[in-house]
Amino acid sequence: ENREAMLNSKSNRLTEALEEANRLFDGVCRAREAALDAQFLVIASNIGKEKANELHSEMSAFDSTAFAEDLLTFMGINRTEVEETDDSEDVPGAFLPSDAWRTMGEEASKYFRRAPTFHYMMGSFKSEPPAPKQRIERQKKAGRGKAEQAMPAQLKKMEESHQEATEKEVERILRILQTHFENDPNTPISFFDFVMDPNSFARTVENVFHVSFLIRDGLAKIKLDEDELPIIEPIKPSEGGEEDSRAGVRNQVVISLDQREWK
Repeated sequence: ENREAMLNSKSNRLTEALEEANRLFDGVCRAREAALDAQFLVIASNIGKEKANELHSEMSAFDSTAFAEDLLTFMGINRTEVEETDDSEDVPGAFLPSDAWRTMGEEASKYFRRAPTFHYMMGSFKSEPPAPKQRIERQKKAGRGKAEQAMPAQLKKMEESHQEATEKEVERILRILQTHFENDPNTPISFFDFVMDPNSFARTVENVFHVSFLIRDGLAKIKLDEDELPIIEPIKPSEGGEEDSRAGVRNQVVISLDQREWK
């Protein structure tokens, strides 16, 4: 019934109706009342949309004459006061008071005391989608077999020589161990005395590394003596067969050895 009054931009009837509806909604306890509230919300939304559209249309139309009249009135123009001299017609703003422009400047300065807006130095970003990048087809990787064939001969030779050197060193240490054991089979060989180099910590570590291959391959074994110290002895071929038949007997351990313990 009051639709026209609510659509008026200078009327607050729509706001008052929404506040009244919010107050009444606190007491809603029946489904019918909730349905009526929802129906009212739909009507209020439609009225608000129409009111916003009319407000936008009024703001888009700018009347420069009306704005000039309002501005002159604010600056204190007096149209009834007329200068008696003839030269007053040639003087612009003859009817304005002397402090008119200062009054307008003071009022306008209130609306400029704000943070400056952000501007791009090189302009805003472009809304066009980026151009698709050209897809570059990569060359297929060569197979593993080809990669092995392409290995430089010098590098392959170095790997083989390093492996051969390790095998030769392991064989040399095994011969030394067998020789010591054959010369005095009743005297246990201390593991640390066997691998320790008193003059080189690095050489000692290498000896432990090479001896580990003997333990792994079942060519030697380490056990503890009466003083709980490790001793090493080679394994005879007959013993090796027994060891292989009993896989659970063979174990490997990791020991730590730093320079302080080595000294």
